[in-house]
Amino acid sequence: MSTHINAPEGAIADAVLLPGDPLRAKFIAENFLENAQCYNEVRGMYGFTGTYHGKKISVQGTGMGQPSLSIYVNELFQFYNVRRAIRVGTCGAIQESLKVRDTLLVNAACSDSSLVSQRFGGLHFAPAADFELLEAAYQNAKKLGIDVKVGECASSDLFYDENSNWKTWAEYGVLGIEMEAAELYTLAAKFGRRALAILTVSDHIISGGETTAAEREKTFTNMIRLALETASASL
Repeated sequence: MSTHINAPEGAIADAVLLPGDPLRAKFIAENFLENAQCYNEVRGMYGFTGTYHGKKISVQGTGMGQPSLSIYVNELFQFYNVRRAIRVGTCGAIQESLKVRDTLLVNAACSDSSLVSQRFGGLHFAPAADFELLEAAYQNAKKLGIDVKVGECASSDLFYDENSNWKTWAEYGVLGIEMEAAELYTLAAKFGRRALAILTVSDHIISGGETTAAEREKTFTNMIRLALETASASL
């Protein structure tokens, strides 16, 4: 057991899906995994392990923001020897070419987080996805008939962006704003693990389109199927 994950040794699979919303973790376990067992309920941050096409897969909620994700991913990597981590989350689109419910494969993640300066000082680290996972997800999307966009996201510490920093990110081709991927990629680099973020556009910052909380929890199934196919194929 670790501080925030109450799981015995062997309870968590080598490959883990990481939704921010613990209720999305529960939804995935109940609707996509066979024989899913709950291994964690500490602070309401559900974690489950089951099988998908006969392969052992776990799904662990991480909460919102890079500090929260950092806690769970640090513990998964250090104490449970997780080798592959795929974030299944949401983002706000900042390009006109995107639509609500589009699926994004994140090849790299910008960030405004103080976590960067705390680690690297005046240096600038470039958090990037694992290429093999990214390529596998892209090929799986073709097989599943899921139209995906590949590009950068920005992981922000601010959900309510009073300074409209998203406009600067958009000017440089960033596809969407979310709150976790950069920390996931940074920790994967530190611990020598493989990571990928697959995102669904839940709202459009330019056009104003949005989805409901219930839709975000239970209807972004293209992203979930793609992540499960990619995670299970890598085992």
